[in-house]
Amino acid sequence: MQLDEAKSKFIEGWGTLGSAWGVSRTMAQVHALLLVSAGALSTEDIMEQLQISRGNANMNVRALMDWGLVRKELRPGERREFFSAEKDIHRVATLILQERHKRELAPIMRVLGEVRQVEPSPTATPEETQAFTQMIGNIQSFADFADRAAATLIKADENWFVSTFMKLMSRR
Repeated sequence: MQLDEAKSKFIEGWGTLGSAWGVSRTMAQVHALLLVSAGALSTEDIMEQLQISRGNANMNVRALMDWGLVRKELRPGERREFFSAEKDIHRVATLILQERHKRELAPIMRVLGEVRQVEPSPTATPEETQAFTQMIGNIQSFADFADRAAATLIKADENWFVSTFMKLMSRR
């Protein structure tokens, strides 16, 4: 397989993976393109290589910057902006985990905390109230476990053993 074909295949595959993670396919494809590019790319480069509109390219680059996965590079004498991706895949995974925690886990944990303490309503049976309370408790226990696991992984950079282990596992 030649480089151009392999690059296209990777970009498509990363786009599919991104969709499974809950981000747009195009956002993941822009990220993939920047990941495998040797240098920073301009918006025009991204548009041309992915065959997307300027608005789509700009929107997705900004979203990737919000996630911390992409940074802007300014070049003296150049009016265009250039963008590059974080290349350390361990750091990429940590940034994605942090963002998903902020967008997904933290909000549901707040909701679970609010609805955990319910009082029986006049129309609900004691069994219905107990079933609801028990299920919310089970979900909250799992969410607490996921929160602790995410916090451990996010802080892995601060812990030499976990960080080294994660890097070794990523080389498999």
